[in-house]
Amino acid sequence: MAEAKAQTPQRIIIVGYMGSGKTTLGRALSKEMDIPFYDLDWYIESRMRKTVKQIFDERGEEGFRKIERNMLHEVAEFENVIVSCGGGTPCFFDNIDYINQQGETVYLKATPEVLYGHLKMGRSVRPLLLDKTPEEVYAFIREQLRHREPFYMKARHVLDVNLLDNYGMIKESVEQLRALLGI
Repeated sequence: MAEAKAQTPQRIIIVGYMGSGKTTLGRALSKEMDIPFYDLDWYIESRMRKTVKQIFDERGEEGFRKIERNMLHEVAEFENVIVSCGGGTPCFFDNIDYINQQGETVYLKATPEVLYGHLKMGRSVRPLLLDKTPEEVYAFIREQLRHREPFYMKARHVLDVNLLDNYGMIKESVEQLRALLGI
């Protein structure tokens, strides 16, 4: 048992666009590996005692990104942990280089069409999607993904999550993720 533990990465950090399944897969992997899971946005909300939307409203995106960077540096120092980053986290400051130094990084890659399907129902809870029509949301996803993907692709591993639609596919994706990471 100690040998298996020695091979387990101390930190697994998941990146990808909003709606790609970072929290879903991170939670499932955490449960299977029996190590703590942290969603960076939730961590920020608990530490700041405000929602991400409230922080965006009060400080703008730039203010939020500074807080996000500081909180990333906290949570990425934890031992034996799985961290799900916000969609923009790797794209600001030196965050992608930092997380690559801290642990095993995985990009959950999905097409704009799949991401749109996941996000169209939750526009009201995503600060960057508020008040956009469905057409504007789709165009926004395509444009942002075009800018963000070069950062995401710097992750050490890439996992295609285009078919992450049901419990069976989540379980299969966790198995693929474990194989990818050698755990």
